[in-house]
Amino acid sequence: MTDATASAAPDAAPRRGKSIVTQDTNTRKRNAAEKRFQTYGMIAIGIGVFFLVALTWSILRSGLPAFTETAVTVEFNLSQEQFDEAESQVLKTAAYEGFFVRALQAQLNEEGAGDVQVEEDAVGRIMGNVGSQIREFYRANQDQLGQEVSFTVPASSRVDRYLNGALSREDLTNSRFLEPEDLDIVDRLVDSGVMANAFDWTFITGTDSGVDNPGGAGIGASVIGSFFMMFVVLVLALPIGVAASIYLEEFAPQNKFTDLIEVNISNLAAVPSIVFGILGLAVFIQFAHLPQSAPLVGGLVLTLMTLPTIIISTRASLKSVPPSIRAAALGVGASQMQAVFHHVLPLAAPGILTGTIIGLAQALGETAPLLLIGMVGFVARQYPDGLASGLLDPNSAMPAQIYTWAARADPAFYEKAWGGIIVLLVFLLFMNALAIFLRRKFERRW
Repeated sequence: MTDATASAAPDAAPRRGKSIVTQDTNTRKRNAAEKRFQTYGMIAIGIGVFFLVALTWSILRSGLPAFTETAVTVEFNLSQEQFDEAESQVLKTAAYEGFFVRALQAQLNEEGAGDVQVEEDAVGRIMGNVGSQIREFYRANQDQLGQEVSFTVPASSRVDRYLNGALSREDLTNSRFLEPEDLDIVDRLVDSGVMANAFDWTFITGTDSGVDNPGGAGIGASVIGSFFMMFVVLVLALPIGVAASIYLEEFAPQNKFTDLIEVNISNLAAVPSIVFGILGLAVFIQFAHLPQSAPLVGGLVLTLMTLPTIIISTRASLKSVPPSIRAAALGVGASQMQAVFHHVLPLAAPGILTGTIIGLAQALGETAPLLLIGMVGFVARQYPDGLASGLLDPNSAMPAQIYTWAARADPAFYEKAWGGIIVLLVFLLFMNALAIFLRRKFERRW
C-alpha cells in the first residue's frame, strides 16, 4: 500500500501558489517605485546640471570682457624741442595731447582715413587724459626723445562697451562723457586698424584705479592681499587645528568637559562668518590696536573661522585609521605618542591635507569678515614692498575687491567684478583639485 501511495503522488494535481518566475502585484509595485525614484534622481541631476551650466555661462559672458581692452596704437616721435616747449607751458598735459592728436591724424592719413578730423576734445572723451601719460613716459625716458615710439593708449570704458555691444548710440543721449559723433571717429579708427581689441594684462597684474578709471583697474594687488591672508591662516590654523584634533581624539579623557568642547567646536563651525568679523574688529583692532585693513588682521579672523573645519576634518581622518594600527604599535613596545605620531598621523595625513585645503578655499571666498575690519573701504593702489609690508600695510583681498567694484556706479566696474569672480573661481577650483590629488596620491586602503 505504501508503494501504491508513492506511485500515485506524481499524478496528483499541483497546488496553486506563488511562482518565482511570474511577478506578483507587490513585486511589480516595488519595481515601479524604484524606477520612479531613479527617474526623479535623473531629473534632479539634470536640473542641477542645467543651473550649473547657466551660472557658468552667465559668469563667463559677463566677466570675459574684463580680460580684454580696446586700445589705440600710435607711432609717436617727440623731439627735444617739442619736449622743452611743452614743459615751458602752463598747461603741460594739453601741449602733449596736442602733439598726440597731430600724430594720430597723420597716421590716419597714411591709413587712408584722412577724411576723419580728430579734435582734442574728442580724444579726451575717447581715450581719457592722454597728455599726462605721454608726459610721464618722456619725463622718465628722456633718452627716447627724437626716436620712434609706439604708444598704446587704452580707450575709455564707454568706448570699450560700445565695441563689445553693451552700449548703443541711443544710450549716449545727453551724455557729457561720450557724444554720438565720437563714435564715428571710433568706427573709422577700428576700420583703419589704429584701434583694436587686445588682452588686458593690466587687469591681472594691475591695482585698483579708483572710481574714475575703470579701464585701468586690476586685481593683482588684491590677489597678493589674499595670498598673505592665506599664509597667515595656513601658518596658524594648520598646527593649532591638528594639535587640538590629536589631543581630543587620542589623548583626552572622555568626560563632560571634553564633551562640552566637542559640542562647541561643532557649533562654531555653523556660526555665520560675519560674527567672526565682529569678533576680529573688537579684539584685534579695537583692543589689540592692530592696523585696520591689514592682511594680518584678515588672516587672524579667517583663522578663527577655519579652525572648526580643520579640527572636524582632522578628527574624522584620525577615526578612519583602523584601531589595529594602534594596537600593533603598542604591542611592539611603542608609547602612545609614538603610536600616534609614527603610525596613525601619517596614515591620516591625506584627509588632514584635504580638510585643510578645503578650509583655506572656504576662507579665500569669504567677504563678510573683511567688511568689518575695513578691507572693503581701502583702495589698493600699489604692491607691498616685502613680507612685513604685505602683512601690516593696508591692502584688499579678492572678495573685498569684487564687492567694491560691484558697488560702484560706472557699469564698466560691473564687468570688472564679474572678471574678478572668474579669477576667484579659478583659485578655488585649483585648490579643490589639489585637495583631490593629494587625497588620491597618499590615500591607503585596507
